[in-house]
Amino acid sequence: MKNQLVKLEKNEHIAIVTIDNPPLNVLSSQVTNQLRGIFDEIAHDNEIIVVILTGTGSRAFMAGADIKEFPQSIGKKGMKDTILEQHAVFNQIDFLPKPTIAVLNGLTFGGGCELAITCDIRIAEEHVQIGLPEIKLGIFPGGGGTQRLPRIVGEAKAKELMFVGDPITAHEAEKLGLVNHVVGTGEGMKVALTMAKKISGYSLQALSRIKKAVDEGTNMEFQAGVEREAELFAEVFLTEDVKEGVLAFIEKRKPIFAHK
Repeated sequence: MKNQLVKLEKNEHIAIVTIDNPPLNVLSSQVTNQLRGIFDEIAHDNEIIVVILTGTGSRAFMAGADIKEFPQSIGKKGMKDTILEQHAVFNQIDFLPKPTIAVLNGLTFGGGCELAITCDIRIAEEHVQIGLPEIKLGIFPGGGGTQRLPRIVGEAKAKELMFVGDPITAHEAEKLGLVNHVVGTGEGMKVALTMAKKISGYSLQALSRIKKAVDEGTNMEFQAGVEREAELFAEVFLTEDVKEGVLAFIEKRKPIFAHK
């Protein structure tokens, strides 16, 4: 396809989604639209169990939104609908019923940070810088950052990062729990693939319910969350995969899950 800025590669049960919008992989409207189409395809592909999201090169995972598109929005009425369209794409990634891993391989600023935190797991290469610099433009994170970031790093630290607007290092992000692992430059995809291969050997029926239980439970009172967990746990006992998993354990062999 001409002007394909987001690429999809399938490797057994793993999908690798790569943003290829040089030089800094910015989040243009075209990138947003292509992310929508690709993640819709992934959602309906029963062969895909785990998704890895990254950017081309080593300069940027994604250095934010395409600022060149901003002037056309200044003073524009009805902008809320446009913003919610982008939210819908980020929500599509966040709520995908499959594990997602972001490989941060360069600058992860603004919309890039907001995109990264839609993923379940983040692996950052050691040269990575992460930040939400929107305040320096007289705006603020509008891609879900004010909602997702506090849930990851806490309210006070999230406000500091957004009020000040300065980037932090990969190691600082790891201390905050913003990234899961920091690895050497150029090693991110290798580490992510190793993790993805391990995860993809498990049942998607169980993996998707782990994700659902955590995501939904985070926004519930504890007792309601436990009840939701119990519902999902009961559901998984109705699957073919639970029979295979238990039988394989008894027979002392590796299970072969059908994801059904």
